Amino acid sequence: MLFVPDETRKRFRTEEAMMRTRAALKRVGLRPTRQRIVLGGLLFRGEHRHFTADDLHRETTAAGTRLSLATVYNTLNQFAEAGFVRRVCIEGGRTYFDTDTANHQHFYVEAEDRIIDIPAGRISLGMLPEPPEGYVIDKVDILLRLVRLEPEKQAPRGCGAVCRGAPERRGLMDRDLK
Repeated sequence: MLFVPDETRKRFRTEEAMMRTRAALKRVGLRPTRQRIVLGGLLFRGEHRHFTADDLHRETTAAGTRLSLATVYNTLNQFAEAGFVRRVCIEGGRTYFDTDTANHQHFYVEAEDRIIDIPAGRISLGMLPEPPEGYVIDKVDILLRLVRLEPEKQAPRGCGAVCRGAPERRGLMDRDLK
């Protein structure tokens, strides 16, 4: 059996993510600039995740790539417009981004400053109001805010009922980019 060092595997995953990013950018009419390819390579090389522009900026800096925070914000907004990531807006102008673009909602844990997926189909809305004439409802965003129970009242560790079932996930890394 051939031994492939972890560093080599990591580099191949990153290179593959960058090639997929380049192809996807071209497909939606965005020029594959160095900044877009680097950020796409960091975002779409593994599991779906939630992050802020600040998080991604720190990650690029740690990886040895120098990009301004404004460039990271601009690129993420372009990725959101292209459908590669999804914006999750928290009060006060704080915005998270989600690489899972499938229809799903989120929990927000303010004390931990993080969001957690709620699988699709776990929230049911009874009736939505009729939109004004000339408009249609594009999407419904629901953010449920959580606070942690006191330690003696916490349930056993695990994901609980919300996590049961395999949610459908979509995003750049799951699309056929060939």
